[in-house]
Order: sequence, then C-alpha cells, then structure tokens
Amino acid sequence: MTLTKRGSFLLLLGTLAVLLASCSGGGGGGGGGSAESAEEYPSDTITMLVPYTAGGPTDLAARSVATCFEGEFGQTLVVDNRPGAGGALAMNELINSEADGYTIKVIAAPATVITPYVEENVTYTEDDFVTIGVITEIPSVLAVSSASEYEMAEEFFDAAQANPGALNVGVPGATTSQSIELQRLAEEYGVQVTTVPFNGNAELTAALLGNNVDAIFVNASEDILDYFESGEFRPLAVSPAERVEYLPDVPTLRELGYETLTYSTSIFGLAAPSGTPPEIVSTLEDTLSTCLEDPQVREQLGENYVPDEFVGSEELRRRLDEIVSVYKPVVTS
Repeated sequence: MTLTKRGSFLLLLGTLAVLLASCSGGGGGGGGGSAESAEEYPSDTITMLVPYTAGGPTDLAARSVATCFEGEFGQTLVVDNRPGAGGALAMNELINSEADGYTIKVIAAPATVITPYVEENVTYTEDDFVTIGVITEIPSVLAVSSASEYEMAEEFFDAAQANPGALNVGVPGATTSQSIELQRLAEEYGVQVTTVPFNGNAELTAALLGNNVDAIFVNASEDILDYFESGEFRPLAVSPAERVEYLPDVPTLRELGYETLTYSTSIFGLAAPSGTPPEIVSTLEDTLSTCLEDPQVREQLGENYVPDEFVGSEELRRRLDEIVSVYKPVVTS
C-alpha cells in the first residue's frame, strides 16, 4: 500500500468513527439514550405521568409546573393522565420505563406508598422509584356545618368518646390518610367515629351541607376554605404537627391530645424510576426548586400550599418512609 492510499484509508476510518459516534449519542424516541451525559439532558420530550384524571388536585400540580419545566429545559413536557387502580397503573408505567429522566411521575402521598398494601395485584414497592421533590402540601381539616351543635373540637371528640360510632365523618375515600387517621384515633385513643367514604370534595361538601354526615375530614383545599370564609362550615381541627398560617385559630389534633395523629397531609411530589442517574435526578430537583419560586406557578398552585422551604429528594424520601412505617401496620392488620 502506498503512502497516499494509506492516508486515504485512515481518513475513511476516521469518517466512519465519527458517523458511528453521532448515531449512538443523541436523543430520540422519547429518551436521550443511556450514553447521554447529565450536561446534555434533556435533549428530547419528557413525559410526566399523572395517576388521576384531569382537573383534580394532582393534575393541577402537574400542569402548574409543566409549563415552567418546558421553559427551563427548552423541551416539550407532555402531561399524561393514567388513572386507575388507586394510582398503581401510572406507577407501573413509570417503573417499567427507561431510567433516563424522560419519564417522571406526580406522586400523591400517602396514597402512593400505601397502595401496594391495600390493592391486590400491585407488585411495586416504594423502592422502585426515586424521589425528586415536593410540589405542594395540603393538610387535612376536620369540619362541621355552621348549624352543628359542636362549636369546638373538644365537644365533638367528647361526644364521640361517650357514644362510640354514633358520629358519622365523611372522608374522601376508604383508604385515604383521613380514613386511616380516624382508624388510628379509635385504636390508639379509644375515640370511635363511623367513617363514610365519598368520591372527592364535591360529594363530601354536599353531604355536610345536607346534614347527611356530622362532620368531614378532608384536604383543606381552596374550595373547602371558601366554605369557611362564607361561614357555611366551621373548622374544628387541623392535621399537621403545627398550626397552619391560613387557619391560625384552629387547633391541631396534637394540641387536642392526639399527639401521633400528624400524618394526614397530602403530599404532591415528583418521582422517577429507580436507577435514574443521580445527576439527572439533581437536575430535575433543581429545576423543580426554581419553578416553585416562579410567581405564576405559585399562584396556580396556591400560595398556601407551596412549602415555605423547598423539600427536595432526600427529605421527601424520609417522609415517605416514615408514612410507611406508621401506616403499613394499620392497613395490613
């Protein structure tokens, strides 16, 4: 082989190498490929799974941050509603997707981590996803109608203790945190009420307005706050360990002597499949933190419900693990 032919041959090899590298590197088909670096992420469309139908609080949380993510990343983010099986359908979709950051999911806890213990044919556990961070937190509130004879929480709980099961309390589902906390109220404190499951806030509020239940234990979402403002409902107690700023005169269950009943706060956060590179999880975590500082996002979510301090991946995981440790023995007994 002459020197000229050898040079041409080497040039050909170099060209082939460049072509092969370009074919194996980029995104496409909904993912950036396993060889993509954290610096290149994201280079394609991201799908955000929502385990419930459009229009509810979980869907609102997703869509409120989705537009901001698109602006931060310069990529399309598709909100994909996958209702069914108490959130298990969307979770199975998540854990079976590529762990590359191109499929993420809104998680609604405690439901997300409790579903495997109350639903049949659910094969995933909390170890099958990695947490990214919290979008919003909505505490629960025990409320009665303005016509109720119970002016204060102490009166309500005294009546419940004196007449086990006589008072009916509406909750937004049989396996919600509100239902579990009322079960714990009976088991740990000997105060028994009859829980009446409903499908969402609309049914709950109608039942209380119609005097079909004595009280409701429900997320203190904006629609419920409106009833307090109008004077139609009276809040008796809230679920967090500390009082909430927008209901400053309402005592906590802990203050009333039920010290362990502090877990009925709905947490809406983001998760990715286990195995997602830590650098990509950090990118998603940082982007979520940035978006929660955006005034428009905060207005859409409701200022009351965005945590004062950002709750990131590690703290969200710690909270979920704590919920499992407390609730699992209750729902599996």
